[in-house]
Amino acid sequence: MAISSLSVPATPSFPLPSRSFSTVTRSSLTDQSQSPSLAAKRHLLRLIADQDRGIKTQSDRQKLSLIIDAIDSIAAIGRGTVTTDKSLSATWRLLWTTEKEQLFIIKNASVFGTSAGDVLQVIDVEEKTLNNVITFPPDGVFFVRSAIQVASAQRVNFQFTSAVLRGKGWEFPLPPFGQGWFESLYIDDEIRVVKDIRQDYLIVERAPYSWKE
Repeated sequence: MAISSLSVPATPSFPLPSRSFSTVTRSSLTDQSQSPSLAAKRHLLRLIADQDRGIKTQSDRQKLSLIIDAIDSIAAIGRGTVTTDKSLSATWRLLWTTEKEQLFIIKNASVFGTSAGDVLQVIDVEEKTLNNVITFPPDGVFFVRSAIQVASAQRVNFQFTSAVLRGKGWEFPLPPFGQGWFESLYIDDEIRVVKDIRQDYLIVERAPYSWKE
């Protein structure tokens, strides 16, 4: 899901150090010895492992085609499953996306004197909330709050409600707008694969921590 069409005004820069981003990589067993779902997942994760969360894929149409084919394969495995139950509630960390707004911020964070850290989706199905979050360690964060509504076994509707750009000791509210839906095509105890209203794709992992405002 896209962060939103937001106009981020000039703000004080965060003099923050860069932070490396670790992606999920799984390699040891051969595909022949794995279940179809595990083989499909490992193949997808191998394809995105060196893509800098999608920045490199933007200029590589051949790699994009391979990744989308792999997404289609894992989506076929997830077809008919319920992905909008309590298993959706988590802090999800970005591994790869085609969403231009997120990739623009990640790529150009140096303009603000920093670098992007973890990019997150924080979902609570019971509370009907979703936060899209871009962190700028150690103290900066940009997040967009949304209200969500489960629409079907795999689809969730969302509507942006507010946005905040925050640094150490200061906070700047921003006016978001927009609504739409996303579908979790596949979900397990490690990753989730998403397609949204704009036909963008998102691959996220369960973060080893819970993000709180």
